Amino acid sequence: MRTTTTPGDVHVQHWGDGTPVVLVHGSLATGAQEWEAQRPLADDTFRLVVLDRRGYGASPAAAGEDFIADAADIAALLGDGAHLVGHSYGGLGAILAAAHRPEATLSLTLLEPAVTTCGLDDPAWSGLVDSLRAFWRNRDLADEEWVVEFLVAVGSDPAEFPPEFLHAASTLAPLLRNGRPPFDAQLPLQAVRNASFPKLVVSGGHHPGFDAMCLDLADRIGAEHATVEGADHEIQFTGQPLNELLTELWHRASVPMARVDR
Repeated sequence: MRTTTTPGDVHVQHWGDGTPVVLVHGSLATGAQEWEAQRPLADDTFRLVVLDRRGYGASPAAAGEDFIADAADIAALLGDGAHLVGHSYGGLGAILAAAHRPEATLSLTLLEPAVTTCGLDDPAWSGLVDSLRAFWRNRDLADEEWVVEFLVAVGSDPAEFPPEFLHAASTLAPLLRNGRPPFDAQLPLQAVRNASFPKLVVSGGHHPGFDAMCLDLADRIGAEHATVEGADHEIQFTGQPLNELLTELWHRASVPMARVDR
């Protein structure tokens, strides 16, 4: 393993020595914490590029999360060509970066990304989005209470997390509460659809609203859809089931795909 920084001083770990795969974590945890179960994929075939988004880990401090700033950092990390995987809030920056640099994106995988504009015809998803909007910047809640409500909203059971995680997450809550909310994202979904790289959207099978959003998103960007159950919203924690999907896509990405237009 080696570490580097981007031109913007974002902290990056490199696992393995092969074709680069940029892994973009979600909220309330660092890159290394979120992608530990993918470490076995690091070998002489794939090099996992694990960044800490701004405000997290050893990266520069930030007043709040910002998917636009993330997109610029991710686009730089794509280099001359890399696979790209984004989870939750990190999926927003991944979508923007892939649309900005399609020629450098070998494949795009989105794990329940925070795309609030898809799936709204489904009451389970529209209701979840409405509840998120209502409490996102609720100043009446302490950070500890806010984290618990956030985890419940995204389909996770706070009781399944150890107390030390909840405590650490509460210190990171201001990044979400003060950041650029996902509801503000204007995503270039048609540009992603038109790009020739293969795409995959993965849901965790734990909430009908997330399933509806992921299915609609997959349809809009011309992606395959898969469900990996067992870890709720933290799909990457399943390890092998997700890892098999990823490596199959990455190997297949070497086969050129036709341009898709609608």
